[in-house]
Amino acid sequence: MDHADTLTRPHPDGLSKPAPMQPEPPPAPPKAPVFGPRLATGLAGMLLAVLLAGFNEHTTEAGLADIRGAFHLGHDEGTWITALFEAFNIAAMAFAPWCSVTFSIRRLTIAMTGLVGMLGMAAPFMPNLSSVLLLRCVQGLACGSLPPMLMTVALRFLPPNIKIYGLGAYALTATFGPNLGGAPLAGFWFEYVGWPFLFWQIVPLCLISMVCVAWGLPQDPVRLERFRQFDWRGLLTGLPAICMLVIALEQGDRLDWFRSPLITHLFFGGGFLFVLFVVNEWFHPVPFFRIQLLKQRNVTDALLTLAAVLMLGAVTAEIPTVYLEEVRGYRPIQIAPVMLILAVPQLLALPLVSALCNIRRVDCRHVLMAGLAIQGLSYFLGTWIDADWVRENFYAMQLLQVASEPMMVIAILMLATMGLGPADGPFISGMFNMTKGLANAIAAGVISALLRRREQFHSTMLLDTYGTNHNALQPWGDPAQALLAPHITDPARLDWNMTVLLHGEASEQALILACADIYTIMIGVCAALFALNLVLPQRVYPPRAPSTSAPAR
Repeated sequence: MDHADTLTRPHPDGLSKPAPMQPEPPPAPPKAPVFGPRLATGLAGMLLAVLLAGFNEHTTEAGLADIRGAFHLGHDEGTWITALFEAFNIAAMAFAPWCSVTFSIRRLTIAMTGLVGMLGMAAPFMPNLSSVLLLRCVQGLACGSLPPMLMTVALRFLPPNIKIYGLGAYALTATFGPNLGGAPLAGFWFEYVGWPFLFWQIVPLCLISMVCVAWGLPQDPVRLERFRQFDWRGLLTGLPAICMLVIALEQGDRLDWFRSPLITHLFFGGGFLFVLFVVNEWFHPVPFFRIQLLKQRNVTDALLTLAAVLMLGAVTAEIPTVYLEEVRGYRPIQIAPVMLILAVPQLLALPLVSALCNIRRVDCRHVLMAGLAIQGLSYFLGTWIDADWVRENFYAMQLLQVASEPMMVIAILMLATMGLGPADGPFISGMFNMTKGLANAIAAGVISALLRRREQFHSTMLLDTYGTNHNALQPWGDPAQALLAPHITDPARLDWNMTVLLHGEASEQALILACADIYTIMIGVCAALFALNLVLPQRVYPPRAPSTSAPAR
């Protein structure tokens, strides 16, 4: 029977009945572009966009004192410049992957990069605090939209055999970018050029990135039909929840945490909205986050370990900076070598660790645990900190961390992504980057609280011990007077000078002891993560292209 007879088969009633029409097959997915120089250029432009977003964040944090002076702002007012930027920056990471699927990665990246550059040009000319804060909120949204794009592009476009190297490039944003974009760049611009370049430095990088992305990345079609199932409840609960929690973390130590009604309301209100957001994402057909991914042990382990590792990274950058500024009186440009010795070697260490993890016989879990052990060793060296330390004393610790940070971050990326399918890329990208942002905010709040409280504890104990010994040793003379006598220039005000110098010495020693305490605590964090990764994650293997000689199934 030919095709025509099939379409007009005789009906028992004598009428010809047409055969039922078959539904149209769904359109084939677009063929992945061949990896070559053009696509590599697009990926390089995407990496540059993410790095410049990090530079914009960290240089303005490091140079905040100079920015406050230029805008005639007080300390409390200036803290809102970074707090609001961080809040909207982290919130954007949660929703950017949905926008990239709807409007295309290329369009979204070019638009957000251009917006970052334009706002950077305008920032030094803002007339008042309100305009500065509004600009930083919008710039935070634009900067936060870029990091998820890099992970999505690496997972989607890179061939299997080099996908690990793409994850290594993404790891630059967690190791190289923050350490270069803090004290080194901030110190250079302010010392030798001028404070406006804390904002203007990103403008030429934005232009280069936009050209590379526009030429190198393929153009996906716009999918506006996704708005029919847009997750409005997720947006209306998730965006304010994340912003409220981040602001509470950023401002908590300054306002004394739950003794402040503002911080209390932000924490409880943001926490309630975040719970509603998670419940909504679980049941929504087209969510921003696929919460069900947390059922996979490797994803859960990767997110938990990532949050803790970023806290370790924050300590790595924060404690040397605080010590050198407060105890030794260093300026940012003088602290720069400590950060550069950690940042620059990452350009070599990350590819080497990626090559190691790309060997099938190597278990990335072992690489992660080795990195944690090396990181713990570096903190053990830090517990010997004293008042005689200078910049060079931190170099041995930083060199150990040059090896440990890439080992931890790349292994975490492998655990999070290697067991997922292509459709999960945008979801894991959003979850990973939002966890990264929240972890940075939590780390900043926790380290500030630990540093302040341990410093207060040691200051109280030192002064109390001196008071007790001072009375006990009166018959033999005042030991503090003998120690501080060379500094006293006005005998008529001996007691006042003694008090001022004593409190200065006690404050310095208390800060040093607080730094040593934090290093000790971080050794415990490394040990806990080591134990967690002994039992929770399952082994994953580096991806490989399917063999042409394999039998077809």
